[in-house]
This record gives sequence, structure tokens and C-alpha cells, in this order.
Amino acid sequence: MSLVVRPLTDKDYEEILLGWWKEWDWQAPPKDFLPNNGMNGLMVLDGDIPVCAGFIYMTNSAVSWVDWIISSKTYRKKPTRKEAIRLLIGSLSDVCEQSGSRYIYALIKNTPLIEVYKEFGYIKGDTYNSEMIKVI
Repeated sequence: MSLVVRPLTDKDYEEILLGWWKEWDWQAPPKDFLPNNGMNGLMVLDGDIPVCAGFIYMTNSAVSWVDWIISSKTYRKKPTRKEAIRLLIGSLSDVCEQSGSRYIYALIKNTPLIEVYKEFGYIKGDTYNSEMIKVI
């Protein structure tokens, strides 16, 4: 297993991430909805094969927000897939901590992903019912 973490590039959104969101039948967020126009995040690769990615929103408070965790639906190499996701969550958390954040917020619906976050010391907050967004 040769997992590597790298920052997202300006090409990742169009060339990789849009395809992953489509594979999962999820609506992709617009590029300008993502932090730093889709580049403030990390990607994990197995050699040169992209496996998963996620984003970090930096705020004007002591909070960073980790979100939009996405993976290749077709990459099924076990246990490497789970290790890649663990590496991603750990690396995103490290970046937030190194930036001076005191808190890291994550909004998650996927139960297996929630369990990975718990491994890194995240605790469950409130359970939300609706996600509200206004496009202006």
C-alpha cells in the first residue's frame, strides 16, 4: 500500500471529483460553493490512483469546517479503501489543528464515515433534520 496525500489542484474538480459525485448519484456542489473555489482540501491516492478527497473551510473564528468527503465508487481495494479514508480524515484534521483552529466541525450522514471521525476524537453534536441553503 502506497497511499499519499496531496493538496487539491485546480483541475481536480472537473477531472476527478465531478465524476465521483456522479458515480454516487449525488448532486455536486458548484465549484464556487467549495472553499477556495474547490482547492482548499486534500486528496488521497493509492500510487497514482485517486481514492478520496475532502475540503476544509477556514472561518473567522476558532472553527474549521471539514466537509464534502467524496471517494471513487469504483475503487474497492480492501482494506486500502478504508485506510485511505482514515488517512484523509486524519490529514484534514491535522491541517485544521496546524492552522490554529480549536474546533473542527463536520456535518456527516454516512454511518461508516461517522465511525471514522470518532476514531479521531470527534464527538457527536446535535442531530440535524434539514440542510438549508439559499442561492442568491
